[in-house]
Amino acid sequence: MKTFMAKPGEVEQRWWLVDASGKRVGKLATEIAMVLMGKHRPTYTPHVDTGDHVVVINAEKIEFGGKKWQQKVYRWYTGYMGLRTETAEHRRDRKPELIIEEAVRRMLPKSRLGRVMLDKLKVYAGGEHPHQAQQPEPMRILDA
Repeated sequence: MKTFMAKPGEVEQRWWLVDASGKRVGKLATEIAMVLMGKHRPTYTPHVDTGDHVVVINAEKIEFGGKKWQQKVYRWYTGYMGLRTETAEHRRDRKPELIIEEAVRRMLPKSRLGRVMLDKLKVYAGGEHPHQAQQPEPMRILDA
């Protein structure tokens, strides 16, 4: 039995379109991370970028379970004294794309290859996106 390992430049990358309205953040992020890494392909190779491009629309309509909109806190360090924090509800009102981008980023490898994979994720708050020329195919995310 011969195993096939993907080589850089040989992988044909596709474009996928995901509608995030009514989807849970965690389940959505895991599916997107798998496609960005290329684990949905039989030719997945860990050290080669075998993933596809993913366009996410309607990011402001995602859902959290329970009271996470009020209780989940995002923290980041600015470089100055102190720590900045904001709730998930405030972040959804201010910049909803960041919620999905952060969730997916934390599921990708922490390496140069992971940063390349994250560059292939495009997230938009509304229903419009500028990637019509790439003809993205709709990706089905299972609800559970």
